[in-house]
This record gives sequence, structure tokens and C-alpha cells, in this order.
Amino acid sequence: MLRLDNIAAQFGKQILFVGASAAIHRGEKVGLVGPNGAGKSTLFRYLMREETPDEGQVSIDRNVTVGYFRQDVGEMSGKPVLAEVMDGAGPISAVAAELKQLEHDLADPDKADQMDKLVERFGEVQGQFDSLGGYALEGRAREILAGLGFSETMIDGDVGALSGGWKMRVALARILLMKPDAMLLDEPSNHLDLESLIWLEGFLKAYEGALLMTSHDREFMNRICTRIIEIDGGELNTYTGDYEFYAKQKAIEIEQQQAAFERQQAMLAKEIAFIERFKARASHAAQVQSRVKKLEKIDKLEAPRRIQKVDFEFKPPPRSGEDVVKMVKVRKAYGEKVIYDHFDFLIRRRERWCVLGVNGAGKSTLLKLAAQASKPDSGEVTVGGSVKLGYFAQHAMDVLDGTKSVQDTLIEAFPRSSLGALRTLAGCFGFTGDEVEKSVRVLSGGEKARLVLALMLYDPPNFLVLDEPTNHLDMATRELLIDALKDFEGTLLFVSHDRHFLAALSNRVLELTGKGPPVPYGGGYTEYVARTGREAPGLHPNTK
Repeated sequence: MLRLDNIAAQFGKQILFVGASAAIHRGEKVGLVGPNGAGKSTLFRYLMREETPDEGQVSIDRNVTVGYFRQDVGEMSGKPVLAEVMDGAGPISAVAAELKQLEHDLADPDKADQMDKLVERFGEVQGQFDSLGGYALEGRAREILAGLGFSETMIDGDVGALSGGWKMRVALARILLMKPDAMLLDEPSNHLDLESLIWLEGFLKAYEGALLMTSHDREFMNRICTRIIEIDGGELNTYTGDYEFYAKQKAIEIEQQQAAFERQQAMLAKEIAFIERFKARASHAAQVQSRVKKLEKIDKLEAPRRIQKVDFEFKPPPRSGEDVVKMVKVRKAYGEKVIYDHFDFLIRRRERWCVLGVNGAGKSTLLKLAAQASKPDSGEVTVGGSVKLGYFAQHAMDVLDGTKSVQDTLIEAFPRSSLGALRTLAGCFGFTGDEVEKSVRVLSGGEKARLVLALMLYDPPNFLVLDEPTNHLDMATRELLIDALKDFEGTLLFVSHDRHFLAALSNRVLELTGKGPPVPYGGGYTEYVARTGREAPGLHPNTK
């Protein structure tokens, strides 16, 4: 369905593609991987005909429709969420919009003199809407929006009132409702909670078209993708299997390339040593010339490109008291919606609580209460002795000073630390080379999140409260964060939609069902799934 034949592209001095080829067939679920800046988004733009490569050909089979979900969703306002989603469904969306306007006009007393004409037109448009499957489409749109976490109130509400993250879900819903022959999804797992993520997995597994997607969520990729296309050194390499298979094969290839490179380097060193030793001796002239010619004909191997992983030893936090946070008879409500009532909860030293819950059950509210960022309406929240708190929430990025560089931000926070140590810290979190000079103002959401985490973990507290810390982080940074927190000697309370992160770090689970009191589970996320048969509250058992 989609083909890239011998494409080549160069931006300035950077070579993106050299003779790269790949094909994606109907029904295939393909993951697109490669380091930041390798050209993943560029490849999507080629397939959407928004850009063309310098050389080669991009072809799409005739009459194939392509839907593209990107991170930049543009402006949305002035329509209900449902209408915004249905607008993406092709010709039927225009009919739906007219039908909605006619319904409004029929209820308008100022248009009573046009009633006969409006009723006649309403009948015509309603018949057209019905013949196009419009009523079924609205049902499908509502089902998709519900799957992505929208309540009925939100579905019928103004799309302009939504946050950026919810608008991303609206844009994703448009593509899913469109149900094109091929879908290009750029990080569709961002901004989704665990329940929505698992619903999306099911939807994409059942999707019969061609799928090409990127994602920093390795479990999500493993569940959906049956083939991986990797951008590496300007080439497109294909691996048949899920992400885990690709990662293992890639590691084997790198080791083989490294071994071959080292063998050749040893051979070259031996030959060069012989030439240097005997080049002045007439008795060895023929042998020296023979070896010089041999070296000239050898194709020199390059060392394999490795993703540089910077190891950093984080300082141990100070020891806290045994009781870290104690909540007694806590009540918290927003208007008429009661989140907690007579809630008792105790977090003890070195426990690692992950909080799971249906949308709106109060996950972030619990973290705010524990972090003293919000007060209960009644009851008590007590922080134990010698507790040093670190709280990561999305608004934590707003306190960064946009006028400072990454390096200056770190120096200001840790004036007694050496510049070398701070640059190593920056490198751990993806700021290598000149990137430490970037102004905070121009950083992306993911880069700001990485900077905040670096500030938090360099001089770590003994109680970390983390609200979706992996949002926008690439796989390498997620792995670094997991490695750092595995060795963390303090206490954790966190919310995440990344199941790899949940399984690696939790030893306790608090389930918020939204229908009764929170339910604590001994053991971590893996034990929770084994015991309940489900991956998240609100899902049927064995939903995988």
C-alpha cells in the first residue's frame, strides 16, 4: 500500500536518508524507530505528500485513504467535541453539521415564519444523513471518545474548553473514526491514561488497514507491532517481530559488528607494524609492497553506532522516619463530586505505591494531598519526621526560568557542584554537547520534564511523588529514570500509564475504582495484574 523506493534527503550538512527503501502492506502493524532527529516525522510527511525527498520515489496505491495523527493538532474551538470528531469523517460530516444547524433553527422562535421550509429541508437532510450511516457514525464517535476517556458531559461540551492533552485525544479520535485504509500515528500513546491506552491497543489490534506508528511506550509497541522499521545511518532496516525482538536482534548485530571491527583493527595494526618494521630493508621490499597493496584494497569497517548511555551515580537520600505520610478520615470533594470520604491511608518508608484508577477517580488529587499541594476538606494529612519531599507534576515545569539556559539552571540549583558533574547529569537526561546552552524558553515539553527530573534526582529527596513522570520521555530516558529509581532508597508514590515503568518500580498498588473505597494490594503492579486478571481498574478481567 505504501512504498518508499531509494529515497535520499539532506538538510544542510545532515544526511537523513541514503538509498532508503521500505514497504508497508495492508493489515500490517509496523513500528517506526530511530533516535531523535533521525527522520521519523519527515518520513510521515513524505507519505502524506507534505514534503518530497531529494531523490527516490514515494508511492501510495490508488484510492488508498491515509489518516495522519501528529503531535501538533492545531487550533480547536467553537464546536462540541462530538462535532469536531465527526468533522473528520469525510462528506458525512458536512451533512451532520447542517442537520445540527437545522435542529437549532427549528427550536428558534425568531424563525417561526420559515418553519415549513425548515421542516422540509430537515426531512431531506435527515434522510441523507441516515442513508450515509450517520446515526451509526455518531454512535461510533461516542464509543471512540468514551474509549479515550471522555465523559458524556465532555463529549457534548465545547472542544475549545479542553486542555492541550484532551485536544490531542480529540484529534486521535478523528483519525480512528475516519478509519482510513492506512494510519500514520506519531506518538498516539502520549496524553493517554492507562485505561485509554489499553482501549486503544484493542482498537488498533482489530483495525484491518495498514498501520505505521511511533511510540516511546515499549509495552504498547510490543502489544501492537508485528514488524519494526528502523532508521539507522540514513537507511531503513526491517525486523519481523515486536519491539522486544527488534531490541534483542539489534543488540546481537551491534556485538557482531563490534567484534568484526575489532578483528579488522587488530589485523590492520599487525600489518602496519610489519610494514613500518621492514620498509627500510631491501630484503623485505616485495613483502612490504604486497602488504601495502593488500591494505589499499581492504574495505575498512566502521565501529557500530551505539546509543550513548551516560551512567550517573545519584546520591543516596537522607533517611526518613518509618511513617512517611498518614491520612486519617480524609474527605475531599470538588463541588458535588466527592473524591474521598473517611479515607485512611498510610505510606511507610521504602514503600513504592503506584496509584491506579479510572478517569476522574482522584489519582492526581491523592498525590496532591500527599505532597501537601492540596488540603483535605476534613480529616488530617500528616507528613512524618525527617521527610524531604520531591513532587513532580505537570505544573512543575512552569516554575523553570525561561531566560536561563539548561546549564545555568543546573548551576544555580547546585552552585557547589563541579561543572563536569553537572554536564554529566545533563547528559544523563538527554542534554549532550551544545544542548546544555539551549534556553529553557525554547525547550519542548519533554525536554522541560527531563530538566525538572534532573534537578529533582541530583540531590534526591527521600519521598518522591511523581504524576506521570514518563510523559514525553523517549525510551532511553525512561530506562535511565527506571534505573535511577530502582536504586532509590527512599519512598515512592506515583501515577503512570507506562506498564513497564509500573512493573519495574512498584511494590504496592492502590486501586481507585471510583465506586467505593480505595483498595490497597500488597505486591507490585505485576502481582496486581496476576491477582485481578486485569491491567487497570474499570476493565474486564483478562483484558489484554
